Amino acid sequence: MILIKNGRVKTMAGPDIPRGQILIDGGKILAVGTEVEAPSDAQVIDAEGCLVAPGFVEAHCHIGLDEEAIGFEGADYNEMTDPVTPQMRGIDGLNPMDEAFFEAYSHGVTTAVTGPGSANVVGGTFLAVKLCGRRVDDMVVKDPVAMKIAWGENPKRCYGGSSKKMPMTRMGTAALLRDLLAKARDYEEKLSAWEKDPENKKKPDYDCKLQAMVPVMRREIPLKSHAHRADDIFTALRVAKEFGVDITLDHCTEGHLIPEELAAEGRPCLVGPTFGSKSKFELKNKTWDTPRVLAEHGLKLAIITDAPVIPLGYLPLCAGLAMQAGLPEEEAWRAVTISPAEITGIAHRVGSLEPGKDADLAIYRGDPLRDVQCQTVCTMIDGRIVYRA
Repeated sequence: MILIKNGRVKTMAGPDIPRGQILIDGGKILAVGTEVEAPSDAQVIDAEGCLVAPGFVEAHCHIGLDEEAIGFEGADYNEMTDPVTPQMRGIDGLNPMDEAFFEAYSHGVTTAVTGPGSANVVGGTFLAVKLCGRRVDDMVVKDPVAMKIAWGENPKRCYGGSSKKMPMTRMGTAALLRDLLAKARDYEEKLSAWEKDPENKKKPDYDCKLQAMVPVMRREIPLKSHAHRADDIFTALRVAKEFGVDITLDHCTEGHLIPEELAAEGRPCLVGPTFGSKSKFELKNKTWDTPRVLAEHGLKLAIITDAPVIPLGYLPLCAGLAMQAGLPEEEAWRAVTISPAEITGIAHRVGSLEPGKDADLAIYRGDPLRDVQCQTVCTMIDGRIVYRA
């Protein structure tokens, strides 16, 4: 057993505990409080003068699929041979030995939702993984988490440019997605009928694309919708409503221009990557005001890096910059811990320090959202110390 004591514990499940204790065993949190019962032989970590916080959770990135310092050989996040590839699985392109994983957990980021990029209209499935390990199968928290779709400039540029292949326009993007969803709806209806009455109903012929969409049609996972511009966000919502599927709004760059409409829709907003230049036209309205405005309108909010666009270790920096622009401090913390965990369906395991949850946490000398000189003293994943300063 491990006992962490004397640090300021930020549980994200209630008020901070000024001099708290956390008891850990078997990779799980057993107890959290001002004083917990621990066996005399427990390993003690004295966090005097430090902050103890849940491991940060990234809700949208491409870590492990778009590797560091490699280029083409490590670019396994866009299957740009077909604009509609729902059968792609992020798990099959992920390299956990990419150095970006160490850079992430050495800054206290312990869980990431990662998967295909935004070249395709439909790119494939995302998964949630712990960020330390050698074999991805042993790191999975949830797979699949969501089905990636993309709007706007990226699919237009990748297919409608020199190749003159659909989608060349935003209309083309919507048409391709509608076509897939219509076929997937018909496939799922036939599959469900066969599952309920296999003796009298015919099982539909296997189709790898349509089979991959079954969890979407059954609302087991959402569409993970890459959209920056307001009009693309509205198109995503319109199509999702047409087919009765769930959806999250990822990037949501112009969300601050349409907060009332988004509040009425009530869909989660995953905002970012905001740090960095406005590298294309659809980012011209990018601002750190977006998280604050969306939070003020009651929307569930996560802040994302889209790593490697922003290195994943800078996730707390992004939350701090949003806080500097007016996002309340507690909301900023929620946006990189418990809220992304809730949005992606993994909050029963990560995102807060509570009994029964995974022992994923970091100990800091300083405040990672307020101080760029803050030092990560150590990081734990599944109760194992994976990093020490």
